[in-house]
Amino acid sequence: TIGGCLTGLGINHMDIGEVVGVVKAYTTRVGEGPFLTECVNNESSPFYDKPADGDKAEYHDKLGQHLEKVGHEIGTSTGRTRRCGWLDLVVVKYTARINGYTSLNLTKLDVLTNIPGGVLKVAVAYKHQGKVLSSFPSSLAQLAECEVVYEEFPAWTQDISGCKTFDALPKSAQDYVSMIEKVTGTKVSWIGVGPERDSTITK
Repeated sequence: TIGGCLTGLGINHMDIGEVVGVVKAYTTRVGEGPFLTECVNNESSPFYDKPADGDKAEYHDKLGQHLEKVGHEIGTSTGRTRRCGWLDLVVVKYTARINGYTSLNLTKLDVLTNIPGGVLKVAVAYKHQGKVLSSFPSSLAQLAECEVVYEEFPAWTQDISGCKTFDALPKSAQDYVSMIEKVTGTKVSWIGVGPERDSTITK
């Protein structure tokens, strides 16, 4: 957090001009704990990957497997697969509020190209006991009991790795980025469209 930077580095908050939040175009995490938008491979999932007889079931459904494989979501030091799921803007909005982001660097937008099903889901709110929460849950216990409120957006199939400007992106990709700005109240200033050093759009 920005608070950790101030106390850890021993600097004055007045010395900080810009605070940039780095956010993937989908959500990942490691370790245990609630992950409300996680793409777990169970029979209720529309992307359920039924194992062949005698085979071990995949942890992620077909959507999660796409994020995992195309996004190379393997821990650098542990070698373990990261948990993958839909973009959770409730989390992003909360971190933006406590850190005071002046802009966002949105990475791995290209991973969402050719997403299974052709529709992108984004978590825009949580419900707890039927009521929409106005902020992030105050405890892990409450978080685990929440339901996700999703909004859906059309995906795209065009290769965006060669795009150099925001206007060069497919309209559905532009709309996805604009939606992130609207929900979080924070401008997206950079967009990652590939793994190369120059695969970044300045918006």
